Amino acid sequence: MLTDAERDLLYDLLRTPSPTGYEAAGQRKWAAALRPHADRVESDAYGNVWATREGADPSAPSVMLEAHADEIGFVVKYVTDEGFIHVDRIGGTDHAVARGRRVTFLGSKGPVLGVVGVTAIHLRDRKGEEKAPEVHDLYVDIGAASREEVLARGLRVGTPAVYTDAVEALNERRLIGRALDNRLGGFVLAQVVARLAEGERPAATVHAVNAVQEEIGGHGARMVAYRLDPAVALVLDVTHATDSPGISKAQHGEVKLGGGPSITHGTVNHPMVVERLIEVAEQEGIPLQHESSSRYSGTDTDVIFLTKQGIPSALVSIPMRYMHSTVETVDLEDVAHAVRLMAAFVRSVKSDEAFRVQID
Repeated sequence: MLTDAERDLLYDLLRTPSPTGYEAAGQRKWAAALRPHADRVESDAYGNVWATREGADPSAPSVMLEAHADEIGFVVKYVTDEGFIHVDRIGGTDHAVARGRRVTFLGSKGPVLGVVGVTAIHLRDRKGEEKAPEVHDLYVDIGAASREEVLARGLRVGTPAVYTDAVEALNERRLIGRALDNRLGGFVLAQVVARLAEGERPAATVHAVNAVQEEIGGHGARMVAYRLDPAVALVLDVTHATDSPGISKAQHGEVKLGGGPSITHGTVNHPMVVERLIEVAEQEGIPLQHESSSRYSGTDTDVIFLTKQGIPSALVSIPMRYMHSTVETVDLEDVAHAVRLMAAFVRSVKSDEAFRVQID
């Protein structure tokens, strides 16, 4: 499924904490992985990174392939006199599942292990329906006896943290762990660029982008799209697999783990780019799944498509179970198909074409 080198890269990216606003460590590793296959690798003030392979035809449309580098997490909000740490969410962290979990603070003196406190079931008042705690009710215990001890260990208000859970193979095809959303996207783009480096250069110049701060509003993608101003963009993210118990397909659509990448129709997704993805998938024998968007996509596509005069864009998604948890689950077949789809799309872009809706 994956070569040893590919698995090592993916696992290294997944194990490197990169919460929103603190992505630099992961970005350095991603940049290092792209350099052997790119003509140049660049970054900006906030840590967005992009790798460029020049096309065979300088006049051909440029293609941007984008994923986001950041993951959800926590940040120190307040430290009590007794040395307990209250936290706030970074991005869409599901604080309802946080109690009793281990976290790692990215302290100024190195990583610090802690545990989100949980009152033993014997001591909780369980009369009536027990509710999940609010995020301000959570506290983290690092074994400190005072605020001074917490500060002495390199933690302060504003220090970020992530769950300690790392990637594991559930079986030969499926991976579980935190940060698959969307460190997986950066891995896929690395594989796409490596594949494009083989054989004849495509006509189009391609920019592979690993953007920061998607989890809080797509800020990095907005910066990079404005700078690169590509002729067309594909955004790669994850989407909810709806094939586990308790999920209404009438409400959330039908997406299966292992059923192939999903493409989204409507709103920010340019119909001609979507149609090209379908054509390429048919030619390459790549299975596709389909989703609809009625207002917005909830991904970086939402900020890329309206940059400057408008960038024709489309969203490609890898199905995932249990998103924004420590047991996010994906199928490696879907990952492999996403690599093939995006590489084939780039090679399909011709020198004289434009993705433009014809009105007259």
